[in-house]
Amino acid sequence: MTPLNLSQKEIYRQFCLKEESLPVFLKDWWLDAVCFEGPWDAVTLYDDESKQVKAVLPYYRVKGRLGHSYLTMPHMTQFMGPWILYPPDQKYTRKLSFEKETLEELIHRLPTFDSFYQNFHYSLTNWLPFYWEGFQQSTGYTYVLENLADLDETSRQFKENIRREIRKAEKEVSVQVENDIEKFYHIACKTYARQELTFPLSMEFMERVDDACERNNCRRILFAVDKQGRVHASVYLVWDSGSVYHLISGGDPKLRTSGATSLLMSEGIRLAAEMKKKFDFEGSMIRPIERFFSSFGAVQKPYSQVSKVNSGYLRLKAFMKEKPTFLKKGGAKNF
Repeated sequence: MTPLNLSQKEIYRQFCLKEESLPVFLKDWWLDAVCFEGPWDAVTLYDDESKQVKAVLPYYRVKGRLGHSYLTMPHMTQFMGPWILYPPDQKYTRKLSFEKETLEELIHRLPTFDSFYQNFHYSLTNWLPFYWEGFQQSTGYTYVLENLADLDETSRQFKENIRREIRKAEKEVSVQVENDIEKFYHIACKTYARQELTFPLSMEFMERVDDACERNNCRRILFAVDKQGRVHASVYLVWDSGSVYHLISGGDPKLRTSGATSLLMSEGIRLAAEMKKKFDFEGSMIRPIERFFSSFGAVQKPYSQVSKVNSGYLRLKAFMKEKPTFLKKGGAKNF
């Protein structure tokens, strides 16, 4: 039995207030901020014996143009997925059984959907119950510095080019902490403009997220500024009880050679060490970005990207998109 007269979302909000281990991206206030194109909700599993929630699975629902229901990832959110509270002192075999049973129940209580896609936290390595229910999986990677007790040892693990960039930047810029989201947004847009791309987030959206993070005292914005007042680079950091996350960074394309981004990353790592937390670079599958993150000596962490398409129309659409050119409409005549 669940608590009387409470919706799943209300139960989830109470769970968020009590459960310190819950990552920032699964917090109700974070979901309130980032889920603006559609509502969010959650599946919660209540243990009658302990009178506590034992597992949750938040989801973000977006309606497509043709009325299709997508359970998907909001912007600026590294992962969602299930979060399980394991009973203490379980043997491995019992823990595995508990995990499977819990995940199966969460899956069965999801609402009807046409398409599902979520990144799971790297700590959840078992996606078998999803596989058994027809879901698919691919693997993404993040990079995490787990032990920051000795910062000197941590910095010795940086590649030489990173240490060299940090030394260079220390001579050219100073690190400043400013609560100026508009200034940060301007620098982030410059990074995309250099690649002839448009920054995918609006200023209004960034302000929503920043206001929520400020209210919950879990963010810091770092700027690398030279003596002429020019901003070389900026980094937006958020944190929860266990990790500091590199959320977004940006730099001025005209000042890219100063090493400022490497310096700001090292300051983020220093902040994580002071707070006795891990530092999560938030992984990327883009080769130059992956190469930069891995240069700090962080541990590669694979995580599951889990998906399922129930709509026949969406499956056909995906199939046509992935087919070789000669199999597409109008393409067979030259075969």
